[in-house]
Amino acid sequence: MSDFKKQDEAELKKKLTPMQFNVTQNSATEPPFRNEFWNNHEHGIYVDIVSGEPLFSSLDKFDSGCGWPSFTKPVEDKEVVEHSDTSFGMVRTEVRSKTADSHLGHVFDDGPRDKGGLRYCINSASLKFIPLDQMEKAGYGKYLEPFIKAGLYKRA
Repeated sequence: MSDFKKQDEAELKKKLTPMQFNVTQNSATEPPFRNEFWNNHEHGIYVDIVSGEPLFSSLDKFDSGCGWPSFTKPVEDKEVVEHSDTSFGMVRTEVRSKTADSHLGHVFDDGPRDKGGLRYCINSASLKFIPLDQMEKAGYGKYLEPFIKAGLYKRA
């Protein structure tokens, strides 16, 4: 991913759906409970829809009841960056992908205490899901170790 170059607006509009473009490029928010991954229970990895950079693992996903996919932590802290967000008269912490600068959602401190207390509330429209059985073939093999340790995957 070190050679990633963000596509220009016209290319991104061709590649992404209108919702994906608005969320990732204009910091929009998709509707709760009516998005692709809020209720996904399949194992795998969630990557940035723009860059393909790994962001979150299903092993860290939990049902927060908010209607968006929620995670206790990113796969790698260095790929998710935080910014202060004072829009809509609130003070929140926005999370964006470092490589593509995609708006992902927000992080809150009301997550499971036994897992660090954070809730990364993420828009499905900013994510692409790579199922566990396709991770190696799709180039995400180095992220399989936690699934192997959990007894969910065995290398061939």
